[in-house]
Amino acid sequence: MKLIYPAVFKPFSDKSGGYVVEFPDLPGCVTEGRNLAQAIEMGVDAASGWILGELEDGEKIPQASDYNEIAAEDGCIVHMLLLDVDKFTAGHSQPQ
Repeated sequence: MKLIYPAVFKPFSDKSGGYVVEFPDLPGCVTEGRNLAQAIEMGVDAASGWILGELEDGEKIPQASDYNEIAAEDGCIVHMLLLDVDKFTAGHSQPQ
């Protein structure tokens, strides 16, 4: 299952080049990376895990907001992230 969700990338306040990543549609789903590339990777991982957790709990996953409806603070970046939940599940399977 592939899904696309908007993520908001907020630069670290210390201006070190890192970003905090939040997902407006996924309550409590927050991660960070020491640079934009790592923040994107960590964002995909965090959001995929969040979605998988909801599905495993029998919950309905939220619909993604329209990109144009996301309001972000000055200096923040809004970017759509592609989540491949099936690939995430395969890559994070636990040994039996």
